[in-house]
Amino acid sequence: MNYSAMSPKEVRKLIKEQKITGQTSGMCAGYAQANLCILPKELAFDFLLFCTRNPRPCPVLEVGDAGSRIIKEMADNADAATDFPKYRIWKNGVLTKEVNDISDIWQSDFVYFLIGCSFSFEAELIEAGIPVRHIEESRNVPMFNTNIPLKKAGIFGGNMVVSMRPIPYDLVVKTVNVTAAMPRVHGAPIHIGNPKLIGINDISKPDYGDAVTVKDGEIPVFWPCGVTPQNAVMNAKPPIAITHSPGHMFITDIKNSSLKY
Repeated sequence: MNYSAMSPKEVRKLIKEQKITGQTSGMCAGYAQANLCILPKELAFDFLLFCTRNPRPCPVLEVGDAGSRIIKEMADNADAATDFPKYRIWKNGVLTKEVNDISDIWQSDFVYFLIGCSFSFEAELIEAGIPVRHIEESRNVPMFNTNIPLKKAGIFGGNMVVSMRPIPYDLVVKTVNVTAAMPRVHGAPIHIGNPKLIGINDISKPDYGDAVTVKDGEIPVFWPCGVTPQNAVMNAKPPIAITHSPGHMFITDIKNSSLKY
């Protein structure tokens, strides 16, 4: 089925019905996608401050009211507890399980955060004639832990997570320009070239997502990634936190073009 040509509302319905439970890269071409972090209200301010201090990996698109599952700004009456294909449940910093619906564990003090996702600029890259390898190979984007430190806020800190896309040498400048125009979905690359300089020893072994082919004449390009909050959650060890499973995003009703400068 060609999910790239479907509307966000149609795809979210299939996700809610658990007919789609896989990663969402390439779906609903032209529409922004979002990462998720859900925390108890008592930790929400510190997490918001953490995002404010680290806007490249954690660009906030929407924050929910305490206890509310309803997504109002980035979509029309969507549900934060059912409209992601897969969720991760963390307890004291440990991943306990992955599920397709969190309605049964929703708490009255939960606050959701929607965070910009680099999947949102991929349609712009493709339109500019720049290859996006993981879409070509029907895989999840490769993501890596790095040694790039984050600015701490309360209990939240740690290092940045990045996503990687191999780019032909002659298209690197165009790639930087296209993505730099979209700061609300991570913006320009954080690093280009030698992965060891940012603490990545082997780009064929991502920490999250899938490995992709890097062809001759291509260079690895790295962007700040919305999986970064999961690292912050692991480091902070809150009693409970919920995130999306890497690559399993929320598809918004907002066009990518509206997230440009």
